[in-house]
Amino acid sequence: MPTKAELKSQKNPPKLKVRRGDKVVIVAGKDKGEQGFVYAIDPGRQRAIVLKDNDENPDQPLPLNAVWKHRKARRQGERSVKFQMPSPIHISNLMVLDPKSGVATRVGRRVEDGKLVRYAKKSGETLADAKMPHEK
Repeated sequence: MPTKAELKSQKNPPKLKVRRGDKVVIVAGKDKGEQGFVYAIDPGRQRAIVLKDNDENPDQPLPLNAVWKHRKARRQGERSVKFQMPSPIHISNLMVLDPKSGVATRVGRRVEDGKLVRYAKKSGETLADAKMPHEK
């Protein structure tokens, strides 16, 4: 039986400092120092999938924090396949890039024109809701 705190957290997932489309840098883990953008967020588990731009094929970004999966051949004549797929990374291992200087910064919240907005603590710039880089 779930506790009262667990039920409350299911109803109202915590507000996260990172949003879909944000430019981020990975600060811990095997891809430390890599820059990319947030493709998807799971607020309940506080995890994000981060991709980076692919110079060779701009329509297909490369996964960061990727893992290799193996799929065995199911039918005769089919080949076994080894492929790479993105693995979720905890948001505590990500930092948003400052829109002014392009360095990692912490994120704060403040009220502007009666609306709660996110801002970069290094420069004070407001963080706009970014669009996904490969979407039109």
